[in-house]
This record gives sequence, C-alpha cells and structure tokens, in this order.
Amino acid sequence: MPGLAAVVVLVLCAYGVQRHAEAHAARPLAARPAALHHAARPHIVPRSAWANGTGEANTTALTPPPARYDDKVVAVFIHHTDSPNTYACADAPRIIRYLAAGQTGVRDWDDIGYNFLVDRCGTIYEGRAGGVDRPVTGAHTQGFNHRTAGIAALGTFTAGVEVPQAMTDAIAALAAWKLGLTDVDPRGSATLTSSNGLSRYAAGTTATLPTIAGHDEGYMTSCPGAALRARLPEIRQTAARLQGRP
Repeated sequence: MPGLAAVVVLVLCAYGVQRHAEAHAARPLAARPAALHHAARPHIVPRSAWANGTGEANTTALTPPPARYDDKVVAVFIHHTDSPNTYACADAPRIIRYLAAGQTGVRDWDDIGYNFLVDRCGTIYEGRAGGVDRPVTGAHTQGFNHRTAGIAALGTFTAGVEVPQAMTDAIAALAAWKLGLTDVDPRGSATLTSSNGLSRYAAGTTATLPTIAGHDEGYMTSCPGAALRARLPEIRQTAARLQGRP
C-alpha cells in the first residue's frame, strides 16, 4: 500500500503539472508596453537672466500675468525673431528684453509670445512665463498656439544666410526634450485645430501639420526664413535620434 500510494501521488503530481502547463500556454501573453522615447533636458537659462536686466526691461517681463495652460504639447513651431544676426552672444538677454518690450508694448500682448529663444551660440532661454516643462499656451503662431510650443531663433535667416550649427543643434535638442515629454515623434505629424481665421486655416478647421513646423506652415508669413526652413528636415532627424528613435 505505501508503494501504491506513492505511485498515485506521482501520477497526480504529473497530471497537475501538465494541466498547469496547458493552462499557462492557453493564456494570451500580455502585450508589452510601447517604448517611450524621451530625450535629456538641455540647459535652459531661466527667464530671470534677461527679465531682471536694465534698459528695455519692463514690468511685464519682471511680473508676468498668470500663465495659461493646455493639456499637453504635441508640436513645436520654429520662428526667427527678424532681428540683427551680428550680435555677441553675451548680448542675447538684452535682445530678448527688447523683443519682450515690443511684444508687450506696441503689440499689447500679455507676455513675450515665444516659449523659448535660442541664440547663435546655441544657448537656450526660457521665454514666456509659466514653467518650461509645462504646456504653457504661447502667442507665437496665430491660430495654433494651443498644444504647441514656440521656439524662436535670435536673428534673421532669409535665403542665403548662414544658420549656425550650434543654433540648429540646440533647437533640435530642445524640441526632442519638449516633444519627448508626451512621446511625440519629431518626424511625425500632429492634428491641430485652428482657433483664428487669420491663420492659414479658417477657425475650427482641423489641419495636419509637422510636429516640428515652420511658422509659415500655420500662418501667412516668411518666418522662419528660407535658410532656417531648409534646416528643418535635419532638425527633425536630429531630434528623433536624441529621443532614441531608429
């Protein structure tokens, strides 16, 4: 009897193992979560570096109004500031103060319109107040300020003008990081809805635009200039590589 009991136990164990294996094989494998594509945050000079200066500094730059936010950023628009190119990079804060004074003064905007600015040496500056890692609603591309961020290159980059490599590299790194916060492919496209009939699209119209777009793709303008526009394919590819995309 002891021997028989042992045989029965062995048979039951084997049967149990077999049933467990069959049940395990029958269960569908859980789908692996899609890989997230983030990029390292580049160094961003805080707003205080230009807002606290002298000269063109104004009260709006020093004490901006409460920021407005969207739920996320799915695209960025590239601009140029249409200002002189022959500046010392140490003067970039003064130039940004001048731009802010014009936009909040003559144009009567609530704050500087661009979310970020990049100088010819590749230094990135925080622009519009509200937090660089948050989806701050800007005032950079009429009709398409929602769910987008505006990156402005300090200078004028019309046809034939050299665009510094340090500048395009910094724009790519910034776009890679900002779009990576929501896992957006810099080489892809985004569906955006126009909020203003003065854009290229009537208000309420849905448009499919590149996730890294030139200002002129959303608004009737020559911005960001033919020379900088020609560098956008390179910027998209570099940003995608920085996100670790194949």
